[in-house]
Amino acid sequence: MTQSHPRISKAVIPAAGLGTRFLPATKATPKEMLPVVDKPAIQYVVEEAASAGLDDVLMITGRNKRPLEDHFDRNYELESALQKKGDAGRLAKVQESSDLATMHYVRQGDPKGLGHAVLCAAPHVGHEPFAVLLGDDLIDPRDPLLKRMVDVHGQYGGSVIALMEVEPEQIHLYGCAAVEVTEDSDVVRVTGLVEKPDPADAPSNYAIIGRYVLDPHVFDILRTTEPGRGGEIQLTDALQQLADDEKIGGPVHGVVFKGRRYDTGDRGDYLRAIVRLACEREDLGPDFRTWLRSYVTEEM
Repeated sequence: MTQSHPRISKAVIPAAGLGTRFLPATKATPKEMLPVVDKPAIQYVVEEAASAGLDDVLMITGRNKRPLEDHFDRNYELESALQKKGDAGRLAKVQESSDLATMHYVRQGDPKGLGHAVLCAAPHVGHEPFAVLLGDDLIDPRDPLLKRMVDVHGQYGGSVIALMEVEPEQIHLYGCAAVEVTEDSDVVRVTGLVEKPDPADAPSNYAIIGRYVLDPHVFDILRTTEPGRGGEIQLTDALQQLADDEKIGGPVHGVVFKGRRYDTGDRGDYLRAIVRLACEREDLGPDFRTWLRSYVTEEM
């Protein structure tokens, strides 16, 4: 029977990481501000939350992350200069980021892992279900994963995680879920989770990717969760407890995503994401694809 559960309006975006894989570029620039074509990666994530109806966004930041706040704030001097030039196109792009959502910020004092970052959101979220979006995973807006997850939460309640099938030899790079099928072809019931398992011990090849819809009871669990893999407080460990005992905060389901995802947390995938998105742009694509064909032909 279809049930109705509380509407989700709040999104949490952990953005306190140091971005060590992109050094030296991230020595003074937050990794979330690295451009993907002509927008910082973090803007794609906020746009995704807003398009799913989550217009209250809390960003978990840390030291040297002030540019994130500045990007989503108004820049009156720049706007005035563009107005005087009559450059309406660029003015609209500048104003777009500050009009996407109501933005809030809190600092994660100690980098104790994703679970700890999520726990920092407790005072803002309160007793409401909420979404968590990781900035390393960019989801193509033509494949609305988060909206689907919100709908699944409305049907089943509890928590919902995003899953993607990966090659078995890659599962050690991800959190992994043990699942059971449901009557919905793209929805599974999660019965267990493990963080970055050895391929031989992995319960499936369903990898957890960076989108979650969480029941607020997860905060109670995170407050008592001991550091796990890597000496960090793992969100996966808290979700395991929710999956073990549905009386705590309802069941855990997974939405199996088969759409377009761009992993910007890896340097190679970051470059591939830029090429893919640039090729698909109406203003850049035709010329860029022509150059790319020529370049590949010459190199090969």
